[in-house]
Amino acid sequence: MDTNRKRDSATERWLAVLLRSLHLAGVVWVGAAVVAGSDVHRGAAVLMLISGLLMAALDLRAGRIAVGELAGAFVVVKLAGVVWMALDPRQAPWLFWTLLVASSVVSHAPKGFRHWPN
Repeated sequence: MDTNRKRDSATERWLAVLLRSLHLAGVVWVGAAVVAGSDVHRGAAVLMLISGLLMAALDLRAGRIAVGELAGAFVVVKLAGVVWMALDPRQAPWLFWTLLVASSVVSHAPKGFRHWPN
């Protein structure tokens, strides 16, 4: 990862904030259904998927993640899990909690872990 690369423009930063907000809205929407024991609305999973794909594209473009590192590879795993939830909502409860906990661990782990093997 090139640490000397310019971070991003103000417009790109606001786009990232908007996408993260939409993504969190989708996470809450799915989580509310899971906790209530209701079926997960496919729209919630689609909101998470589209916002997640766009956030990943921004992060890849800016060099903040690389698919060959743990953090970047995990983004691919998370997106696959969201697709799975959209296609088979019966799997949503365990997928939701697994992805939520694993995302927190990977996102907040030390830099050397997130960017392994670099």
